[in-house]
Amino acid sequence: MESITFDTVYSALKNKGYEIFETDTKPYNLNIIGIRNNNRVPNSFDDYIVIMWKYKGQWNFHKYEATTDPGLYYLNHPLSPQGTAILKADQYFHCYCLGLHQGKYKALVQFMPVTVIRDFNKNNYLDFTSGKEETGIFGINIHRANLTGKSINVNQWSAGCQVFADSGQFSEFISLCEMAQKYWGKTFSYTLINFNDL
Repeated sequence: MESITFDTVYSALKNKGYEIFETDTKPYNLNIIGIRNNNRVPNSFDDYIVIMWKYKGQWNFHKYEATTDPGLYYLNHPLSPQGTAILKADQYFHCYCLGLHQGKYKALVQFMPVTVIRDFNKNNYLDFTSGKEETGIFGINIHRANLTGKSINVNQWSAGCQVFADSGQFSEFISLCEMAQKYWGKTFSYTLINFNDL
């Protein structure tokens, strides 16, 4: 997605009326943004997570391959009787903090409510308009796939989480979050937009 640049993402957020953290007297005032592909076929890392922050008038911009959707396995084997969770595109303030994903390794973990769309028809396609929404704490974390290297297929890596394909990129992301926490406190906000918004 070559059209994902600082300018296109910044403009998309402004056009939607979303808040952009621009205070730049201290470094690492992170804007964490997921960008969801139009593709309704699951199981590919075909989305992006973008990190951008401003310091002393200069913007920093990082783009990482990810999925913002559940994998095919969990579409067919929902963890909830209501259906598989797909995070709804929106802006979620102070909903995340550094913690352990499944008690195993450091990630951004959900600790305040977010809204998910429930995909319940098990038809092998992502349903972003099922009409079933639920708000709560569901463990919609921001984590990685494999411990090392880059993953190609989502499979069981996501039941609704936001998942980095590349372990090295994820490590860089977590390092940024650790530095941000020193300056801006323990909570992180997350914004999810669609590729069509760019």
